[in-house]
Amino acid sequence: MKRYALAMKKLDDERRAHLLSDLQSFFLDELDEELSAFRAEQILDFVLSKAGPEIYNQAVQDARKYMQDKLEDLEATVFTPPS
Repeated sequence: MKRYALAMKKLDDERRAHLLSDLQSFFLDELDEELSAFRAEQILDFVLSKAGPEIYNQAVQDARKYMQDKLEDLEATVFTPPS
């Protein structure tokens, strides 16, 4: 069985436990399938290794754009043209 390495910073234990619980609940509620803790960990590791970097990069780009827009707004608000 192949283990998927996380390509991002490791999740803290509390957040990881919460995600694992959510994943198990999803499988039970939506797919009517009980998911063992081991299988939930495998799925979470796979998803984080594949989607995690993409989600992280998009979040960084979104935050950067947001901050650039705010700086442009600030510049327009504070800038006084010379008389």
